Amino acid sequence: MTGASVALLAGTMSTILFASSALPMVVRAIRTRDLASYSPANLVLANVGNAVHCIYVVHLPPGPIWFLHGFYVVTSALMLLWWLRFHAPRRHVGRPVREVVT
Repeated sequence: MTGASVALLAGTMSTILFASSALPMVVRAIRTRDLASYSPANLVLANVGNAVHCIYVVHLPPGPIWFLHGFYVVTSALMLLWWLRFHAPRRHVGRPVREVVT
């Protein structure tokens, strides 16, 4: 086995492992539409990071990194869109404000 084929095998295996580790999060978000535990700042930064990383990935030869990066681009974008669509604004929890009549 050559160094290139070992690298391709390692890239393929890591792509499968990373993608499969993120799938439960995506499936849960689809099923429950509960994205309250996700930070909007993190979702935005992940999408910006993916956009910048695209510049690097497109200059690499086609391989497992393209599939992994594509998976991250799609899932990060979907999670942000779902957060924007399904996230209910938090309501203030506390005592109700009483109106003062004078």
